[in-house]
Amino acid sequence: MPFDKSAGWDRAGTVIPSLRGSNQSGLRAYNQRLVLSLVYAHGSLAKTDISRMTGLSAQTGSVLMRELEAEDLIVKGEPIRGKVGQPSVPLSINPDGAFFVGLKVGRRSAELILIDFLGQPKATLRKSYPWPTPPLIIDFTLDGLGELLDALPEHLRTRVAGLGIATPFELWNWAEQAGAPRDEMELWRSCDLRAELAAVCDMPVYLQNDATAACAAELVFGKYEGLSDYLYLYIGTFLGGGVVLNGSVYSGRTGNAGALGPLPVTGPEGTSVQLLDRASIMVLERMLRDRGIDPSPLWNNPEDWQGFEDFLEIWIAIVARSLAQAIVSATAVIDFEHAIIDGGLPADVRARIVEATRAEVERYDLRGLELPKILPGTVGNLARALGAASLPLFDKYLIDRNTLLGSS
Repeated sequence: MPFDKSAGWDRAGTVIPSLRGSNQSGLRAYNQRLVLSLVYAHGSLAKTDISRMTGLSAQTGSVLMRELEAEDLIVKGEPIRGKVGQPSVPLSINPDGAFFVGLKVGRRSAELILIDFLGQPKATLRKSYPWPTPPLIIDFTLDGLGELLDALPEHLRTRVAGLGIATPFELWNWAEQAGAPRDEMELWRSCDLRAELAAVCDMPVYLQNDATAACAAELVFGKYEGLSDYLYLYIGTFLGGGVVLNGSVYSGRTGNAGALGPLPVTGPEGTSVQLLDRASIMVLERMLRDRGIDPSPLWNNPEDWQGFEDFLEIWIAIVARSLAQAIVSATAVIDFEHAIIDGGLPADVRARIVEATRAEVERYDLRGLELPKILPGTVGNLARALGAASLPLFDKYLIDRNTLLGSS
């Protein structure tokens, strides 16, 4: 299931005491979210399992589950007959019970995604540009929302429960690195994108840092099970990251924990530069521009970079060397079990970066350190948009005990 079971549950799947339900009628909404969270985490559960895990009485549990079924949020499966007693009826999340929209604002492209209750994409839209401006993003979002809703049967369109935004913070500070006009990027300084979209969208709107959202998407929708502590690195136009501790995204005091882009690493001729100046797609773009080659396919088709092989080998070596230094440095601060590398790039390129990074970390003096296992990400280019779409999902329906997606 696309959910980390350690977020709010112990390893055996039992609810920890502070997450037990209450039989007081005033806490019905909390109890509903608790039941949904358990079913979401485990895939399917029988009523007896839910009562045992929550501590709710059989009567309270039955009332809650009837309400959730009446709201089409959960569905009954086929009865499982045992040797003794009544057959057990598993309950599971109804994929069509609710839908969520995610908007990723990038420095070279924007994406809109519509997902169902289980995080499966139903429709996606993408727009490339030389740099983003608030009017461009707002128009893309408003036009795209109508198109996404058209992808749903009419009777399901009222179940779209919210719009989440994943965007780099302080976009105006990166005008020079992105090659964008400063006056146009300065428009972001006075733009409250969440408020502007909330004023014109008929749904709640949430906002999160893009790299933190991508990290959350890997945790919630990724294919790895049981990973509870890891460093997450996302290679985009620039580089961002996230930190997962005890099965939850740790967003930090300002929501910027794991913002690895500014981390100092060794640059050309031994100089100190920021990690984003070495391990980012922007570096590859500059290499192509310097040779008079159009870099737009990097953003227009992030799943296929054919034709750039002569430059990819050099770029991958630069990226891997810098990522290795960042991973070793971060591991000296937090004893990560794993380091996950993902990005808006083809899967085969990601695999080569992971392999090259593994080789590079072995060059370091690792005495006193337990090297984390370096793994490829499993969500890929859609990670930031999926993480954005997760914001309303958790806010409206699930228990977010350890601030799994940070503050909205």
